[in-house]
Amino acid sequence: MFLRKTYLTFLFTLIFTTTILSEATSQTNYDIVIYGGTSAGISAAIQASRMGKSVVLIEPGNRIGGLTTGGLGQTDIGNKQAIGGISREFYQNIKKYYDDPANWKWQTKEEYRDGGQTRTSVGEDAMWTFEPSAALKVYQQMMDAENINLVYEERLNRKTGVIKNGTRITEIRMESGKAFKGKMFIDASYEGDLMAVAGVSYTVGRESNQQYGETLNGVQANDYNITLRGTVSKNSAHHNFIDGVDPYIIKGDASSGLLPFIVEGGPGIDGSGDKGIQAYCFRMTLTDHPENRIPFKKPANYNELEYELLFRNYEAAKGPIEEMYSYGDPLVPWINSKMPNRKTDTNNQKGFSTDFIGQNWDYPEASYEEREKIAERHREYQQGLMWTLAYHPRIPQKVRDAVSKWGTCKDEYDREDGWQQQLYVREARRMISDYVMTQKNCEGFEVADDPVGLAAYGMDSHQVQRYVDANGFVQNEGNVEAHVSAPYPISFRSMVPKAKECSNLLVPVCVSATHIAFGSIRMEPVFMVLGQSAATAACMAIDEQIEIQQLDYSTLKEKLVYDKQILK
Repeated sequence: MFLRKTYLTFLFTLIFTTTILSEATSQTNYDIVIYGGTSAGISAAIQASRMGKSVVLIEPGNRIGGLTTGGLGQTDIGNKQAIGGISREFYQNIKKYYDDPANWKWQTKEEYRDGGQTRTSVGEDAMWTFEPSAALKVYQQMMDAENINLVYEERLNRKTGVIKNGTRITEIRMESGKAFKGKMFIDASYEGDLMAVAGVSYTVGRESNQQYGETLNGVQANDYNITLRGTVSKNSAHHNFIDGVDPYIIKGDASSGLLPFIVEGGPGIDGSGDKGIQAYCFRMTLTDHPENRIPFKKPANYNELEYELLFRNYEAAKGPIEEMYSYGDPLVPWINSKMPNRKTDTNNQKGFSTDFIGQNWDYPEASYEEREKIAERHREYQQGLMWTLAYHPRIPQKVRDAVSKWGTCKDEYDREDGWQQQLYVREARRMISDYVMTQKNCEGFEVADDPVGLAAYGMDSHQVQRYVDANGFVQNEGNVEAHVSAPYPISFRSMVPKAKECSNLLVPVCVSATHIAFGSIRMEPVFMVLGQSAATAACMAIDEQIEIQQLDYSTLKEKLVYDKQILK
């Protein structure tokens, strides 16, 4: 009896002690709490560590790096000289990685010839194209040198997960119940979930041109010319269908109904605002190396009708299919950019391609479960597209021959089918702060006087919706490709919420910008730059014991320049 009571006492003590320890370790205090292990989140964490602050980086998934480790190896920059600080350090480390012959498995370094706008020139100190796995290793090496607590697979409780005292966030709580207290918080997610739950103003979709005095925002259906400082832009001219593609299930019979993914009614009045966001896709990592290639497979729920517009687009060609388009790959609807080790970064091109046009509008505000379904639907669509291009008999033989030699990679991602988890979230929520970046900033007509980094890529929006035009044919709407003549400054205030809403949060990804301005800012190197600048400001605000809106910009600028950020 005594032994039994002793055992029960020991067991109760053990359970009680374990519970106390669990409760004690479930809530942790940090100087800086970063939500989102994107490129911006990583650079922010590194900078916070280098400035001597305790920092936790919370990644909702199981892989850090966002798009940089998720397939976007063809770096969109615009002007390499605009990239400094930790961002440039990353690309310098990429070069060091590929300088090691041991990292060339499927080809030699001498055999690789990169292409596209980010071609690495002879003598450069950095390299701008890379495999996702290489980016992941480089990020991990950079973080291993710092004092960063990295937490995986913890998702913010989007109902009650932000605890505030007045305008200050005191802690954030995850769905698991785990909590993180901090002095400053950084939302580095693509979706802006922390920002939204914290009660910060934001928008989703396209503003009307009238709202901010722009010309490239809102609905962009017409193929008309806009002159921007001598540069001509044809909106929706690129990545569209050949003339005469019928939108109906039975050709010429409107009563048979529209083919999948075509909206009822027109696109809306040109320049008017809506809730549309530019299309998402997966940036595919493909290979043609037989030992590393996973052939494209037909999805279990494949629906041929979903690709009828693709068939009809090829069938509408008046001459040889090589002459279908005057730009890009004349045969295949993709941009198949070469990466090291016989791999690619494969992106959308032409009227029917990897972009799942119009099927992402609900994503920014959707629940986690709904987002997972949207992402999986995008993957299924894209898997079906690649199988169709590679093997379907209605696709021209030349196209099938070109596509079927490619497949996903065995050595890049965790999934057995070679597909990544990271959806290309080109645009989601965008904060509304005291300074909204607009088309005027991109064109240089307005210049922010408190820069924390530069953007240099063109104003770029992928298609937003698919509709039937006045002639009864299918068209895509929303594409804008407008040149930016020079790098331009991004305002510190565009990362900082309004003081009355939140006084210890910075938002380096879902910055305060219009749809069209965000289309220029939204590049991974720029997100890294902004992540570093956000962390710098957060650390300085902690040291001075002030709200983030009270930080003296001249002092911040001095530190940014010291850390090799490029501000002009």
